[in-house]
Amino acid sequence: MQSIQDTEIPLAERAYRDLKSAIVRCEYEPGDRLRVDDLSKRLDISSSPVREALSRLVEQGLVRALDNRGFRVAPLTVEGIADLTRVRLLIEGEALRESMASGGDAWEAELVASAHSLSLVEQRLGSKPVALDNHWSERHRAFHLATYSACKSALLKELVAGLFDSSERYRRYSASHRTAERGKHDEHERILKSVLSRNATLAEDLLRRHIQATKTTVTKALIAMAKPKQP
Repeated sequence: MQSIQDTEIPLAERAYRDLKSAIVRCEYEPGDRLRVDDLSKRLDISSSPVREALSRLVEQGLVRALDNRGFRVAPLTVEGIADLTRVRLLIEGEALRESMASGGDAWEAELVASAHSLSLVEQRLGSKPVALDNHWSERHRAFHLATYSACKSALLKELVAGLFDSSERYRRYSASHRTAERGKHDEHERILKSVLSRNATLAEDLLRRHIQATKTTVTKALIAMAKPKQP
């Protein structure tokens, strides 16, 4: 049953949020066909808002529009994660610098709270893998976006959020196809401390290594998945 809050959201926006979440979480595989009629039935929304939502996702690079043949989930490739990483380093580095220069007490409190929230879910999960846990993913996103939230450019923050979501899809997909778990807790702790101390040089270096590490693990997973299985 839909909540009152859900029913107040325009249908196209609700379709967009639901589809984006499902794609980022890899509930649809790269290349999967997205049929408007099927999605309309699943979301219980008419076809027009669904088409509008899909068009927005095309603009964000999460969906591909096929000439007169509908829509498909965008592919995930080694070249794609390399390009995404390059742009993330440019955009997120700038956003982090401005956020650290502009952030005050309220920003620091928000950042510490988001880090604590992430730590709590990690404690609850214990030795269980965190990479595919939805609660961890939500708090992981909140922590990273909190580091940029004092940035004065609304457009820059919007770009950061979109790039993070694109990277999250790569991360989730590779995590579902690898056996080794990457521990990020210590990386996040070091980023937090450097940001709070306003050590811009260290914070940018730690962020760069953090983003590059994601590229490395994703690339290894994609290459391994592309290899033919031995009979």
